[in-house]
Amino acid sequence: MSKPKTPRALKDNEAKAVLRMVRVSPQKLNLVAQMIRGKKVSGALADLTFSRKRISHDVKKTLESAIANAENNHSLDVDDLIVAEAYVGKAMVMKRFSPRARGRAGRIEKPFSNLTIVLREVEAKAVEAKSAAKSA
Repeated sequence: MSKPKTPRALKDNEAKAVLRMVRVSPQKLNLVAQMIRGKKVSGALADLTFSRKRISHDVKKTLESAIANAENNHSLDVDDLIVAEAYVGKAMVMKRFSPRARGRAGRIEKPFSNLTIVLREVEAKAVEAKSAAKSA
């Protein structure tokens, strides 16, 4: 007797990838995640490729992993994928101390973050209608 299998947390038209313990503050990582939220996957990849932020390379690798998960594990069409969610969470914080004046010590915090990217497959008509509404 084994315990029953845990039901899938995501819907059938969704796939996700998680980047854990990345050495950047959540605030900085959220700026890059905000840049790709709600976009088509091809546009998000293009934005990350030409972004000047250091962390955008790791975010791009995570997005590519989510695309591969959608294609290989869930049989979703890559051309109809959008970035449904891209959210950032706090992870561990390393505490370090630096000598300061008059024998004191200054505390330096080195934060880590987690990034979760959820992709959703939508019909091509819905994506075109949404982009047309934004441009009008």
